[in-house]
Amino acid sequence: MASPVWSPGSSPRRAAAAAVVAAGLVAVAGLAYVKWLPYYHRLLAVSLTHALGSSLFGPEGYFTAVNLGVAWSYAVEYFRSVWQAALLGLVLGGAVEAVLPATWIQRLLGARPRAVALAGLFALPGMMCSCCATPVVAGLRRQSASAGAAVAFWLANPVLNPATLAVLVMVLGWPFGLVRLIFGVLMVFGIGLLVDRLFPEERHPPQAATTGHPATRTPHPASASWPVRWLRSTLRLAAWIVPEYLVMVFLTGLLGGVFFPAGIGQWAHAPLALPLIALAGTLFVIPTMAEIPIVQGLMAVGLPTGPAAALLLTLPAVSLPGLVILGRSFRARTLGVVTLAVTLVGVAGGLVAAALL
Repeated sequence: MASPVWSPGSSPRRAAAAAVVAAGLVAVAGLAYVKWLPYYHRLLAVSLTHALGSSLFGPEGYFTAVNLGVAWSYAVEYFRSVWQAALLGLVLGGAVEAVLPATWIQRLLGARPRAVALAGLFALPGMMCSCCATPVVAGLRRQSASAGAAVAFWLANPVLNPATLAVLVMVLGWPFGLVRLIFGVLMVFGIGLLVDRLFPEERHPPQAATTGHPATRTPHPASASWPVRWLRSTLRLAAWIVPEYLVMVFLTGLLGGVFFPAGIGQWAHAPLALPLIALAGTLFVIPTMAEIPIVQGLMAVGLPTGPAAALLLTLPAVSLPGLVILGRSFRARTLGVVTLAVTLVGVAGGLVAAALL
């Protein structure tokens, strides 16, 4: 009987395969528990009531003051909504960096036109808010995903969230849902392609210049097993993301009274109100789906259709905390272009909504 042929590379290959399978199982189980099942039950409830709940801005529908107490209350409510998704994002971000082969990321999400489309599609099952998706985006960048593909993945998670789109249609009606879908697709894929077109040299994150090519450097000892590498990557991400996240969410909550003050329903009719409100939505931070009751509350105090549609596009897309966190993964000029482009897409969507709805 012939003895089996032994290959020196068979054990590493088996370990790599086991790591990828484990990461896939954790992703599926985590998303099912944190996202898919809760959203399924939420969709069932909303289909009966056509209501999603109260605004995070408070019963008045807007921020009543600019002070530390209001900022603290908002931060507490925010983290109460997102802590599970934020934890899952850190775990998955660590997996992307330490477990997934860099050659896979380069092949699928490298500097190719199709990479932006693939990244947007890969994001759809995640349904993360913009901040909870940042650890995964950081991991993708460290594994040589192009800037445009990483931006598309980041934006698509909240903007093209299928559950949010369905709830939006049931609560605010199909016209708002159609505006969100059309301009959301334009935002995700248009901005991703724009970033790659404007900055073709940004194929690697800024730290690659000092640490070496992400695909060739070894962030952990070569002898470390994949669970150890995964744990170390997750803890490394948490060490710099969590402190920045906590501080920036609190500071953003402190600005809530500036962005969305009492009387917003009156001055929102001014000519410059639309771009200012769109920019405020771009910088503010919210949990997944929170833009729907927020816009409902603001419309109840007089917010016009145009600014309301703009907020439905810009509130979930990016945020000041997310921009700060990803400052290590993108150059400042890239994040500046993304911020401006998201705001402009929100303005365009608001103008179309104001004219047609």
